[in-house]
Amino acid sequence: MNEHGGNKLRATTILAVKKDGKSVMAGDGQVSLGDTIMKHKANKIRFMYNDQILVGFAGAAADAFSLFERLEAKLETYRGNLARAAVELAKDWRTDKILRKLEAVLLAIDKDLTLIISGNGDIIEPDEPVTAIGSGGSYALAAARALVAHSNLEADRIAMEAMKIAASICLYTNDQIVLKQLP
Repeated sequence: MNEHGGNKLRATTILAVKKDGKSVMAGDGQVSLGDTIMKHKANKIRFMYNDQILVGFAGAAADAFSLFERLEAKLETYRGNLARAAVELAKDWRTDKILRKLEAVLLAIDKDLTLIISGNGDIIEPDEPVTAIGSGGSYALAAARALVAHSNLEADRIAMEAMKIAASICLYTNDQIVLKQLP
């Protein structure tokens, strides 16, 4: 049960990989409610701003969709400037009474930037070319880092293999993987 009296909605591993000029994002399809798998093939990744930005979410789906809409509006306002849009979204998310209650984390990438955006006002730009969020994020991140360092695989293959590893370990991650690549 969460603080609002309902079951905690869990699900997700979202992974971003950048290598050799390619930027990809992968996400699993599982949505769980408590200890029950409710859906196997959810799509938790979306293109934004003329397909120049990929955004994935971990957390409550309804909350994430609300945040997707707000981020998309900020991207339009700031002409695709991901850093500026993320800062403005994080400010709103942290200070607005209703937004503050949203339970989700966003991972956003464009050709140059990778950002994790949370409701605490955090905007984190990771040092590594791989980043992950969600309940299986640490498994996917570890696998992707190893593959980047010790293989010649391209970004999309690294993401797929790392997601398969996460799915084999994390209860809230499945192998119904959606992978999208920035043009």
